[in-house]
Amino acid sequence: QVQLVESGGGLVQAGGSLRLTCAASGSTSSINTMRWHRQAPGKQRTWVAIITNGGSNTYYADSVKGRFTISRDNAENTMFLQMNSLKPEDTAVYYCNAVSARDYSEYWGQGTQVTVSS
Repeated sequence: QVQLVESGGGLVQAGGSLRLTCAASGSTSSINTMRWHRQAPGKQRTWVAIITNGGSNTYYADSVKGRFTISRDNAENTMFLQMNSLKPEDTAVYYCNAVSARDYSEYWGQGTQVTVSS
């Protein structure tokens, strides 16, 4: 089992920045790909950014490309999402997701709220 805890959300003005952190515990050696997802009110949860185990490959949704940066520190079992040039449409609950390399089980954190005011 893997436990994930997000932090770093908050209220920020448009154009501002936030850095989200996802701390993993438990069977962290089994974690392969990690992702950030977000869910805005009344909308489906969508992926935002993906990072592979070694961190060498990253992928971004078109809506955040060039503004957000995903990274991870495997030694500290931590993943980050640096969010710059935030827009009101980035307002959502942001979730951390990890995929097990052993059986492809997925694990989710409880989410952290990001609110961007105009």
